[in-house]
Amino acid sequence: MLAHLSIRDIVLIERLDIDFSAGMSVLTGETGAGKSILLDALSLALGARGDASLVRHGAGQGNVTAIFDVPANHPAREILRANALDDGEGVGGDLILRRTQSADGRSRVFVNDQPASVSLLREIGRALVEIHGQHDDRALVDAAAHRDLLDAFGGHVGAAQSVARAWRAWREAEQGLARHRAKVEAAAREADYLRASVDELSKLDPQPGEETDLAERRAAMMRAEKIASDISDAQDVLAGQGSAVPQLASLLRRLQRKAEAAPGLLDDIIKSLDEALISLDDAQQAVDAAMRAAEFDPKALEDAEERLFALRAVARKHSVAVDDLAALRDSMAADLADLDAGEERLAGLENEARAARVAYDEAAAHLSELRRGTAASLAKSVMKELPALKLERAEFIVEISSEPDDRAETGIDQIEFWVRTNPGTRPGPIMKVASGGELSRFLLALKVALADRGSAPTLVFDEIDTGVGGAVADAIGQRLARLASRIQVLSVTHAPQVAARADTHYLISKSGGADKVATGVAALAKNDRQEEIARMLAGATITDEARAAAERLLRENASVS
Repeated sequence: MLAHLSIRDIVLIERLDIDFSAGMSVLTGETGAGKSILLDALSLALGARGDASLVRHGAGQGNVTAIFDVPANHPAREILRANALDDGEGVGGDLILRRTQSADGRSRVFVNDQPASVSLLREIGRALVEIHGQHDDRALVDAAAHRDLLDAFGGHVGAAQSVARAWRAWREAEQGLARHRAKVEAAAREADYLRASVDELSKLDPQPGEETDLAERRAAMMRAEKIASDISDAQDVLAGQGSAVPQLASLLRRLQRKAEAAPGLLDDIIKSLDEALISLDDAQQAVDAAMRAAEFDPKALEDAEERLFALRAVARKHSVAVDDLAALRDSMAADLADLDAGEERLAGLENEARAARVAYDEAAAHLSELRRGTAASLAKSVMKELPALKLERAEFIVEISSEPDDRAETGIDQIEFWVRTNPGTRPGPIMKVASGGELSRFLLALKVALADRGSAPTLVFDEIDTGVGGAVADAIGQRLARLASRIQVLSVTHAPQVAARADTHYLISKSGGADKVATGVAALAKNDRQEEIARMLAGATITDEARAAAERLLRENASVS
């Protein structure tokens, strides 16, 4: 329920703090005192559209804070948790909605002191408060709400959730079937191409990283081929037919034989030639070793080049990288497998979709049957309230049309509240047939019939008793009091019969002079309350008779309660 409302600098309200309690509270006051401003402020805290004109003249910004006391399992807390916001446990269990409205038109939202969006605030607000008036009968405007109200009245929420789950399962099955059917059809169109490609790729058998390995091997063999040619030339020079080594060796031997004949003359030459021959021998051995190291198989180079060219040609053909050929082969093979097994899988998915549709149809038909059974009971309960509200000649009808082939998450039923306001007239949708005052009374009868089912924990009625008096106003007061025994009811009223039935009575007044006017709200004590009800009965001049009548109203309602 709404526990506290704090308003700062909104229109005529400079500073206002109101504590609310359970049961029925009424707000009264003279015309122009600011009752509508109070509701505008509350609506702002619940996500209504902001406007710079709401900010009090001379103030930079206005703000409204609404504090709610709601159970731990209330849907509003679920909304907070679903949006990753503190659900209220960290702030003493309260749920706090705060809205600031700047004079430049900007607006900010806080939920439990955490920044949030206006749309989220509006969603939370709808779960906490319903505001109804002659021109704001939201529960009667939207036909989708009629379905929800009927389900709430009949206790069909579980069955409706089952239908929603069955609908989602059927839709998922249908979508899976459609996706597989499209895949099989596409694969069938490309079957020949796929088979040829899979055969080609399977024979080629590409491996991840193979292109890099082949390119490196090819480059290495090409480098070895070039070096081997130079080494072979060196080998010919050192050990071939044109080698100078044999001639140098022969020359060395001749000089060694002549050395004794000329002591000291040939020693340096012999030494140098001997060292040169040793170096040439070392060089030849090194050349032989290099030759062996640089040996390669020309056939291996040819094979590597052919393999590399084949891989790159196929990769260009399929417009993929060489390293992706193996994955492409596996993907095409999988598509072929899908094609080969497609008809069998397709039949299985068709059976699953058919079974899901049958399950939905059964659940939807069951829910439709429940709704039709409940429709008469709801109409009867609403009709029971109408005579006292001076709608005794009216008829309330829950119109249900069902189309089994028109499957929706909410079922197969189109549900709308219809009325016939006078015998012999044609019934029609309530929003088209009923007048403003009649709408308010139909809404009240509907809310009484629903009691604490299908309503937010706080109901606000804005002057729904306008244009009625006497017995009708008293009947409205009775029904508001009955509602208040189950949920919190706030009513802005001009009817003393309604005000007399309240558990708490607030007086809205306007004070100030020509330069500054402010709206205030005060909870009335017993004597003050009697005086206010007397004013409501008598008008500007309060007579003793009006005071006596007010006392009688309060006494009668106290005895009833």
